[in-house]
Amino acid sequence: MEGTDAIQIRCIEKSSPEYPQKLRNYPDMPKKLYVKGQLPDGEKPSIAIVGARMCSTYGRIQAFRFARELSRAGVQVISGLALGIDSEGHKGALEGNMPTYAVMGNGVDICYPSGNSSLYQRILREKGGIISEYPPGTRARNYFFPARNRIISALSDVILVVEAKEKSGSLITARFGLEQGKSVYALPGPVTESLSKGCHMLIYDGAGIAYSPEILLSEWGISPGKQKKSGEKEKLGLASDLNLVYSCLDLRPKIPEDLIRETGLPLEKVNCLLLELEVMGLAREAGRHHYVRQDCAQ
Repeated sequence: MEGTDAIQIRCIEKSSPEYPQKLRNYPDMPKKLYVKGQLPDGEKPSIAIVGARMCSTYGRIQAFRFARELSRAGVQVISGLALGIDSEGHKGALEGNMPTYAVMGNGVDICYPSGNSSLYQRILREKGGIISEYPPGTRARNYFFPARNRIISALSDVILVVEAKEKSGSLITARFGLEQGKSVYALPGPVTESLSKGCHMLIYDGAGIAYSPEILLSEWGISPGKQKKSGEKEKLGLASDLNLVYSCLDLRPKIPEDLIRETGLPLEKVNCLLLELEVMGLAREAGRHHYVRQDCAQ
């Protein structure tokens, strides 16, 4: 393609030191990767932003906004170059002045869909990368896309689903992410919209609620205007058991069973302490039996 033809396609075998370490952590990863441009920096935080191709205006705006703000904070955005949410995620990342990376269900020398040709070229011009397990010249097939989703999730630390129907390829990415032990977030939307149903199902099943980019930045201990190491908690002078439960809470929802496992306290005690923290304004119920830490500065 004009302006990007000079960029060489590299075949990176699993035995190569350039092969992403994140992919080595999971079974069923490709023995070879074909890359045009760059691979994501394994030392930088990464998020997969995925969602519906036929998305709403609300979904487009939110995908772009989340990607732009995360990119500005130094988070790499990984997606699949599909129309709709994927495209807005890539565009928002580029607007935030960070390279972005597209994992394809076809050869890296082919822009699919063809309507994203200018975005494909821009990703390469701005030092991002096009990645595939399929050799150059391979045309897209429907059954290639679910398989490529496992690579998107494996390269990411966090998965954000922005608009998805009840049966959606984005939910496949979320499932892969959960199997790989990744944090999964979903954007809430109108309960009357079919495009929100998949996201609401994820939230019901325990996914984090992506109500702002800041909630996602907390995964890496990043907060606007205030750098905080991941896991750092305020010291509030709470009683020992109360402080123990509070220190285990985070901005990603946890159920009481998580807190029992982390604190060693019995269920009845944990529930009483959660209620006390709610009264003090230090915790809140983000969903049915899912609790999050409430910043004392809020």
